Parts: sequence; C-alpha cells; structure tokens
Amino acid sequence: MSDLANLPTEARHPASERLDQLSTADLLEVIHAADHAAVAAVDPELPKIAAAVDAITARIDNGGRLFYQGAGTSGRLGVLDASECPPTYNIPPTMVQAMIAGGDVALRRSIERAEDDPAQGAQDLSERGFSGKDVLVGIAASGRTPYVLGGLAYARRQGALTVGLSCVPGSPVAMAAEIAITPATGAEVVTGSTRMKAGTATKLVLNMISTGVLVRLGYVYGNLMVNVQPTNSKLADRATRIVAAITGIENGAAAKLLEKAGSVKTAVVMHRMGFTRAEAEARLASAHGRLRDALR
Repeated sequence: MSDLANLPTEARHPASERLDQLSTADLLEVIHAADHAAVAAVDPELPKIAAAVDAITARIDNGGRLFYQGAGTSGRLGVLDASECPPTYNIPPTMVQAMIAGGDVALRRSIERAEDDPAQGAQDLSERGFSGKDVLVGIAASGRTPYVLGGLAYARRQGALTVGLSCVPGSPVAMAAEIAITPATGAEVVTGSTRMKAGTATKLVLNMISTGVLVRLGYVYGNLMVNVQPTNSKLADRATRIVAAITGIENGAAAKLLEKAGSVKTAVVMHRMGFTRAEAEARLASAHGRLRDALR
C-alpha cells in the first residue's frame, strides 16, 4: 500500500459508501453533514490562526509581503483569496500574492506533474523577489506536495516567516513550517476529493488569515470597509454610507464631504477633527493609515 493510501484525506467515508445508491435528497444530506464537520475541524486551530495573523501583520508592517503557494485546489484557493484583497481593501496587488504549481494556466486545467517539482516552488518565489521580510503560507490538503515543500524550504533559507496549512496532522508541510495550521478534516464524501471538506476548511482559514491581517493593519474600522475607493457607482454609494455611518451625518452631506476628501478615511478625519484635506491626510499618514489611531 502506498503512503498516499494511508492519509486520512484518502480514507473511505463511512456515511458515503453507498453514495450512488442514495436518493438525491439523502446524498445531499451526507455532503452537507460533512461540510459541517469541515467547519468544526477549524475550531481547534483558531489559536494557531491568531498567531499567524499577528506574525504576518508584523511582517507587513515592516515592509514585508504575504505569499500563498499551492497546487491544484489548494493553489486555486490561494489565488482566489489573494485576488480578492485589492478590490476589497484597495491594497497594492503586490501585498498579497499567490502562486499555483504550473502557473496561471493551472487555474483552469490540471498541469500534470507540476506539483511534483520542489525546485519549481523555490524558483517561483525567487522570481518574485521573495526575501526574509516576507511570509509564505504553503497550502497542501495532503500536507506532502513537493512544490509546496520546496517553497517552504526556500522561504526558511531566506529567513522568512513560514506557515503550513494542511489537513493532515504531523504532515511534512506542518513539520516544515514555523506555524502549522492543520484542520483535520479526515475522509472525504467522494474518496480523495479534497476539493470538498479539505477545500472548505482551507478556504475558511485563508479568509481568516487575510481578513484578520487587514483588520489589524487598519483597513477596517469597526466592521466597515473604510479603505474602499469610490471608483464606480456601487462603491461610491457604499463609501458614502460608510462616511455617514461613522460621522452621523446625512447621506447627502456625506457624499459632498467624500467628494471633497477623496477617500473615506480622509473624510472622517476632516469631519471629526475639523481638519483640511491636507491636514487629515498628514494625520492618517502619521497613524500609518489606521483610522482609529488617527482619531485619537
């Protein structure tokens, strides 16, 4: 029996052994119950996720960047999370980056054997100027993807922070990283299909990491997306409502203030502190863009 066959993510799921014989309603009940188990698997990992968020925040505060690296479903989930950060929080696209084994073409179709090359994992980081100031989150449901292990080894040689996200406790990816986040999702409803429970748990963790880091960096005030830029009608409306919610003024006045200020955070500081636009922007710069600090 191969080592792969011994992984918990490759085990048979008892409740789904007759999956093709179940009614459609019962089939979906089995899948949905497994989804609940995937969510529960994240619970014990929350302290490690919190440690990762704080450590990543410190690195980015000091000029570092966050990189995700994975293959197959794991790589696609990393690319999805990274690609959503700039439009949601108006961060530079270089702040959170993602790499998938086989390159961008692998987002749409499988690239055979791309995940089996550890040297490519290191090379992909090198080509992006990855340094000791940065952070690598290596993502592999099985915890043993060579491409990811090669990237983690390279990152550690640079002195970077490494986080291993896998679904197999004690896996090589977990052992290779400084911080190991391991939601143990176990057997899949369709045996070995880690895009299911493992993929669900992985996405939950990535959501927490990126959101937690950007909250800590000041891109959120309360639960409001204060770094949103009014670049289209939908975002202009959202930005106006955010300014109105924080300042307590009517939407019409908030829209005029936003037009004068150019951004949500500048508008709020201008209103609260009685500053000009230039004074508000200087205050925000001194607070490293953190609105709550600027208002103190």
